[in-house]
Amino acid sequence: MKLTPSPFAPRSFPALPDVKGLRAAAGSRGFYARRGIERDDVFLFVFDEGTTCAGVYTVSNTASADVRWCREALSAGGGKARALVAHSGNSNAFTGPKGVEKNEATLKALTQTLGVPKSACFLAATGVIGEPLADPNFVGAFLPGLAGRLGPPDWEACARAFMTTDTFPKASGRTVDLAGVPTAFAGIAKGSGMIMPNMATMLSYVFTDAAIAPALLQDLLADITRVTFNAITVDGDTSTSDTLMVFATGASGAPPIETRGDARFAGFAAALHATCLDLALQVVKDGEGASKFVTVRVEGAVSELSAKTVACHIANSPLIKTAMAAGDANWGRVVMAVGKSLEPIVMDELAIWFDDVQVAKGGARAPDYDEAAASAVFARPEFTIRVHLGVDAHAATVWTCDLTHGYVDINGAYRT
Repeated sequence: MKLTPSPFAPRSFPALPDVKGLRAAAGSRGFYARRGIERDDVFLFVFDEGTTCAGVYTVSNTASADVRWCREALSAGGGKARALVAHSGNSNAFTGPKGVEKNEATLKALTQTLGVPKSACFLAATGVIGEPLADPNFVGAFLPGLAGRLGPPDWEACARAFMTTDTFPKASGRTVDLAGVPTAFAGIAKGSGMIMPNMATMLSYVFTDAAIAPALLQDLLADITRVTFNAITVDGDTSTSDTLMVFATGASGAPPIETRGDARFAGFAAALHATCLDLALQVVKDGEGASKFVTVRVEGAVSELSAKTVACHIANSPLIKTAMAAGDANWGRVVMAVGKSLEPIVMDELAIWFDDVQVAKGGARAPDYDEAAASAVFARPEFTIRVHLGVDAHAATVWTCDLTHGYVDINGAYRT
């Protein structure tokens, strides 16, 4: 399957900072060989002792074996991490006992090769659902050789290794000053289709050399996820394999952040939020077949959850998404989506804007409505749909993309 690069693909891979306390390697296990494709498809990260971690995962009732293992390990290990392995080409989801056998073989290889506790090892897989590996040790047998190549991360190689229908590798990073200590944050993500909260079909990992208590990191990550990765949608589908994890090595040398009252916490939280949001928006901008990147902002709602529900109805409507693709400023479809959400509104106060062009006011078409101006907004590669429900003061933002024939082409040929 030949993929057309996203119009939002960056010209080059970003320069990420040096995160102390970890090593990495990427390589090819041949997951794509049957398709005649030679590419890296596995990466391994190894963390210094003392690394803490946090994770959020898909809420799907058909979660993959890897997700189920990560949940178990995160609890059993108390938020300690020593290794991470991820691969593309096979999701290890809905694979029954064979999926568990694959994980056990992989974990055995990690513990024996690295001399680390099993509960400190995390796994991820992405690709086709329901296809068990013929050899449970297919990944495990590859790890000793991969471990022999560990070194400073080649971030781009790792970001490419777990791509599936992505058209560009996704990364984000920054260095911030936390009480006089330079602290690095670097993240990589994959995701393009099957994207919808909760969690979207994506694997995303953020690494930092800050030190932070695992329970505090877990609470913070849940807060950040709500307004970043859980506020994006490409097609309204939630994956079996969604994973977002943060690893904090503590190798910056600063003492750990133990409470929200720590003077460094706000700076840490802001840097983690910025990294997660950047990665999440890149996922939307690489949406399968996408040609438009659209922000949906809903205001005047009875609660943040209500605002988000309305925003998702707008962002996921095939009628609205195809209108986006065609540049058709059909604001009546937005009215439809608001109504079908069944959330509280005041009809006579409902207002809608496309960027700064008001198209609806007081529960009807705006008196000065300008079709040409509205159409000009929908012709832009990036724009905002803003809705005011007229009920209260709560708001939420969701990011989405349009729906083109490219989405059908990609998903019609996904397994070939």
